[in-house]
Amino acid sequence: MTLNAAERSALERLVDSALAEDLGPGDLTAGLVPAAAKMRAEVVVRDAAAVLCGAAWFDAVFGRLNPETAVDWLAQDGVMLTAGQRVCTVEGPARDLLSGERAALNLLQTLSGTATRTARYVEAVAGTGTVILDTRKTVPGLRLAQKYAVRCGGGQNHRMGLYDAILIKENHIRSAGSIEAALAAARARDPAIPVEIEVETLAELSQALDAGASRVLLDNFGLNDLREAVNLAAGRADLEASGGIRLDRVRAIAETGVQFISVGALTKDVAATDYSMLFDFD
Repeated sequence: MTLNAAERSALERLVDSALAEDLGPGDLTAGLVPAAAKMRAEVVVRDAAAVLCGAAWFDAVFGRLNPETAVDWLAQDGVMLTAGQRVCTVEGPARDLLSGERAALNLLQTLSGTATRTARYVEAVAGTGTVILDTRKTVPGLRLAQKYAVRCGGGQNHRMGLYDAILIKENHIRSAGSIEAALAAARARDPAIPVEIEVETLAELSQALDAGASRVLLDNFGLNDLREAVNLAAGRADLEASGGIRLDRVRAIAETGVQFISVGALTKDVAATDYSMLFDFD
């Protein structure tokens, strides 16, 4: 997986922030280690079936502290790991390895956790043709990093923020006066901007379809209503199921025939992957 320019820029800011909050004016404990001491470490994953994600962030932490630090990756982002697998080795000045350990692991654990959760949802809908999407329910400050992690797990990105697509929700519809008026206003703003409208009932779906909606988000629809929605749309618009999507229900939702399922839990309910960094002095 490769990072785009925006993700690379966000990575630099995130790493700077992570180091600043952990090191402050300086690492008092690492100062106990002789300045000339060298150290080698290896990172091992403890969890089974975890998806690796965050190598670039991990690298950037140690690169910031000392460009002479060398990281050798034994696996790549997006690869599923087995418990006990070595994922990389790190060599360099002991003080810098000790100072960067926590920030580097925090980023690796969080992003791998996001990728791993995504992979479980993607696996659950395999063969249905339905695409798993993320949402804007990301950890503050980690938006682009977690969106990258979703791709590592096999999912796809929904809009990045409020600036690159229009998603018309209930309050927007109320302000505009109707579904038809809201869609018309969105198209008038810029025909090139992707537009999606959220509906809460089959009646609202009918209105959206009649107004020419090309993509509709079905908010908290039950399975029967999702099936009816697919029949009602009859290919006129792409349908996205959303709202409290759990892993144990996602396959049944996909089997209704919706094209997309958006899952906030991919990024907001993250269980960090367990990695350990084991050290040896040279």
